[in-house]
Amino acid sequence: MVLVTGCAGFIGFHTCAKLLKEGHQVIGIDNLNEYYDVSLKEARLSLLKKYPNFSFYKLDIADRSIFDLAQKHSDIEYIIHLAAQAGVRYSLQNPHAYVDSNVTGQLNMLELCKKLPKLKHFVYASTSSVYGANTKMPFSVEDRTDTPISLYAATKKSCELMTHAYAYLFNIPSTGLRFFTVYGPWGRPDMAAFIFIKAILNNQPIPIYNNGQMRRNFTYIDDIVNGILGSLNKPPKGNVPYALYNIGNDCSEELLHFIDTLEGHLGKKGKREFLPMQPGDVKETIADIEATRQDFGFEPKTDIEEGLKHFVDWYKEHYGF
Repeated sequence: MVLVTGCAGFIGFHTCAKLLKEGHQVIGIDNLNEYYDVSLKEARLSLLKKYPNFSFYKLDIADRSIFDLAQKHSDIEYIIHLAAQAGVRYSLQNPHAYVDSNVTGQLNMLELCKKLPKLKHFVYASTSSVYGANTKMPFSVEDRTDTPISLYAATKKSCELMTHAYAYLFNIPSTGLRFFTVYGPWGRPDMAAFIFIKAILNNQPIPIYNNGQMRRNFTYIDDIVNGILGSLNKPPKGNVPYALYNIGNDCSEELLHFIDTLEGHLGKKGKREFLPMQPGDVKETIADIEATRQDFGFEPKTDIEEGLKHFVDWYKEHYGF
């Protein structure tokens, strides 16, 4: 049995869907908060509820009521913890949401792990944002990550540190996955692909930060899910059963090329609004995934052309364009 937090979120939905298709018994929890359009979360959730091997609980990981799951489902063997308050820029507006969800929520999940006698592996989402303003490329899990430039990154780094402590103290096999910019069908409305396509189709300016001088390690959702599930059956061993991996591409795309490709699939040009760098943003991200390849065979397979085509097709169908 697998417990997935944030099951109505972008990555959580796709992860649950794949587990369910493979025949796993999945428990999903989500608080369905209003950070973005709840109807999108409910639409994802409605698809998951069609599977007889899926159970859903509306719970907030920052609330200790999640401990009740240990009594109801003591046979949980795996946890994939994806629930979090995401977004770099929003952390400037609502910092308490990040501490509640990311720090308190992570602590509660670790305490839940202690209460599950059959737990084999705790896998949780971290982020490439922990690398801060590092200029060494590509980003390696061996690099220092003690100089975050956003509260979001600071809370996710806190999650990594707390989890290491619990792995050491309570022998909880734990793996943190540092995701790089994710895109694809059913994506989050606050992410680049979603913002850009909405602007183009509604004849609104596309906000392009740092005057377009940005590169991102865009990673298609299916590749991210394959990385998550690839790690699941490879719990770390040793005196401290703890590991960190990058889940992304080993190449980065120019932001303007990303927009060009999106426009090409839409058959429509957008109005570009060039803006200065935003606080907390970084100019470039690129992942060193050699350890991820070696340890559980991770290999991103979807290039930007194919991935954006899938995204555009989904967006048009879902929103009726």
